[in-house]
Amino acid sequence: MPGKILIIDDEKKMCVVLKTALENTDLSVTTADNGQAALAACERERFDMVLTDIKMPGLSGLDVLQKVKSAYPETEVLLMTAYADTQTAVKAMKMGAYDYLIKPFEIDELRHKIAQILEKGRLRAENRNLRARIQTRYSIENMVGKSGAMQRVYELVHKVAESDATVLIYGESGTGKELVAGAIHQLSRRDQPFVAVNCSALPESLLESELFGHEKGAFTGADWQKPGRFELAAQGTLFLDEIGDISPAIQIKLLRVLQEKEFMRLGGTQTLSLQARLVAATNRDLEKAVQEKIFRQDLYYRIHVFPIVLPPLRERREDIADLVSHFLRQQGLPPDGIEKNALDLLLEYPWPGNVRELENAVERASIMAGTRSIRSSDLPPHLRGETHNLLSLEKTKRVPTLEEMEKTLIRRALEENDGNKSHAAKTLGISRRQLYSKMQRLGLPIK
Repeated sequence: MPGKILIIDDEKKMCVVLKTALENTDLSVTTADNGQAALAACERERFDMVLTDIKMPGLSGLDVLQKVKSAYPETEVLLMTAYADTQTAVKAMKMGAYDYLIKPFEIDELRHKIAQILEKGRLRAENRNLRARIQTRYSIENMVGKSGAMQRVYELVHKVAESDATVLIYGESGTGKELVAGAIHQLSRRDQPFVAVNCSALPESLLESELFGHEKGAFTGADWQKPGRFELAAQGTLFLDEIGDISPAIQIKLLRVLQEKEFMRLGGTQTLSLQARLVAATNRDLEKAVQEKIFRQDLYYRIHVFPIVLPPLRERREDIADLVSHFLRQQGLPPDGIEKNALDLLLEYPWPGNVRELENAVERASIMAGTRSIRSSDLPPHLRGETHNLLSLEKTKRVPTLEEMEKTLIRRALEENDGNKSHAAKTLGISRRQLYSKMQRLGLPIK
């Protein structure tokens, strides 16, 4: 979508010149030769930017600036003046002007300013959309489950959200620890950033830089100053996932930050204050880790202020049906779009991967089912009690050839997809054309 610009100048020739100069760019340009006409145009449509002369009869450029910023605060205003009046320029900037140009100016300079303004607007919209997605994703309404165990979790989330206490979330992988952290954030500091770090995904050297940031030249490859996650979280929430995996050296530095409420970037001398709330999560038994001297006891007590334990899915099977309906809605499907025999299989399965595994299974099954309800045949084979040892080199009389293996896999994919070759190809991770080619080469019937 092109950027929309309103140009205001009482010299009509200037409006024509500027509009002509910008016609070949990806911009939609509207002109007005006085302030009243400009404000009327602003009432009819929204502009990303207003470019206005300062000296005009009737409403001046400063009058337009004041009224536009009052009614449409996200619309940027760029001023033009033939007089290098520093005092007026300073006044305009205090009133909210983006910048000013002194006539005569180069068109390239104007285009550069326009590009900056539109990029600022794009980033602002992107940030707004990101915050909206975060609020939707981490809303406590997305925590599905009516079981007693989950009701207890909801109660704890609401209680701790009223305080600034450090929270430690325990739970197996896939139980929704980040979702709980996000819900706490939404109920307490939703207007501030939510910054998440997976501590187990980064080596020690990178994790230190991610958390604390670094100054230019702090180490080889540090070509610019980089703010860390502590800094980026501002007055929001910093979520440290898998905190039990951090090294002893990082544990010491993290302890100091929590004790002193301050930190420095790597290679820096400026002390920065910690304003963010800390929420940590782990799938480890930290008390046992302390006993084994793997995790510092003093850090453990610093983060173990308000523990929340998430139950594994196998301990709250009564929530599985509601979770399936929730995931079907996310796929844009009816919440009851699953047959009873398929749902029974989901209820019986132990779910070692917890809610994440269930979500993936429902997504796969919905793709297999297409527009009809999910059947048991749409579920992954292991949920149906089937095991595929075809690709494992077990002790058999003869190792199958690659051609035999390909034939077996293709037949199975077609069987699971009721003969639909497009779906079978998707299951196999190849294109429909590749599937036809393989079937023809292997002598399998295509029709």
